[in-house]
Amino acid sequence: MKAVFMGTPDFAVGALRRLAEDGHEILAVVTQPDKPQGRKMVLTPPPVKEEALRLGLEVYQPRRIREQECVEYLKDLQPEVIIVAAFGQIIPKAILDLPKYGCLNIHASLLPKYRGAAPIQRAIIDGEKETGVTMMRMDEGLDTGDMLTKVVVPIDAEDTGGSLFDKLSEAGAQLMSETLERLAVEEIPGEKQPAESPTPYAAMISREDGKIDWKDSAVRLERLVRGLSPWPGCTTRLNGKQLKIWKTRAQDEQSGSCAGSVCGIKSDALCVQTGEGILEILELQLEGKKRMDAATFLRGYKIEKGTILG
Repeated sequence: MKAVFMGTPDFAVGALRRLAEDGHEILAVVTQPDKPQGRKMVLTPPPVKEEALRLGLEVYQPRRIREQECVEYLKDLQPEVIIVAAFGQIIPKAILDLPKYGCLNIHASLLPKYRGAAPIQRAIIDGEKETGVTMMRMDEGLDTGDMLTKVVVPIDAEDTGGSLFDKLSEAGAQLMSETLERLAVEEIPGEKQPAESPTPYAAMISREDGKIDWKDSAVRLERLVRGLSPWPGCTTRLNGKQLKIWKTRAQDEQSGSCAGSVCGIKSDALCVQTGEGILEILELQLEGKKRMDAATFLRGYKIEKGTILG
């Protein structure tokens, strides 16, 4: 098919690569503008742009996709399909209506669950046992278009936001390939979504989401740590310094201490009382230090029982 690809972050790279490998004619790759990153604010291209240039494809980086010149640019290309994967801007109806097969979005959840920008992290935080990818024909709503195809991906007990991200990226590329292959020979009947999602809207993640509230339960905090790894990560305070928590284990016991209090020191863990249960911190990173396991940390940093975190 004659295709336009629209995407920005790492999640979309595998799908772009697969689209090229499958032999589709990629007319252009539309992605977000380069942005300054790091302490030195170096202007950095998005991952999709880097992959597009590696593949020798035309790259288009509009600041606002709904501007008329962007619509005209895509109209002149006459694509049969537009593939969208985490593009990062709302696509107007004038573009949605352009291609013969529509704008097909690779969404990293089993719609109608987890509509929104952060379905991967939210699924882990909420304790879901499985998630997946949905190929959806986009409409003017936010992830509300007709569902075409789906694939289920189990969520393992050790999965982080990063590991699940990789699994869903790979699954999304495969599902896109299979969906386009089917569309080339037959019409896929779209399944309409209900007006309401069975889960809350998966809003974009911010650093504020990673600030630990020790009054929460150990089970939920363990999921929060996994869901927000590697970014933005979960943080608390230890003796006035930021403490990033990378890996934890939840226990059912109660120590009788207040929430946020260090209630025990094990050979491999720092034990903290939560609002319900004990959270064992297994990997952590004190401000200005490297990430390390708890055993290494405790050999070099003395913490007394009763120390309050947060």
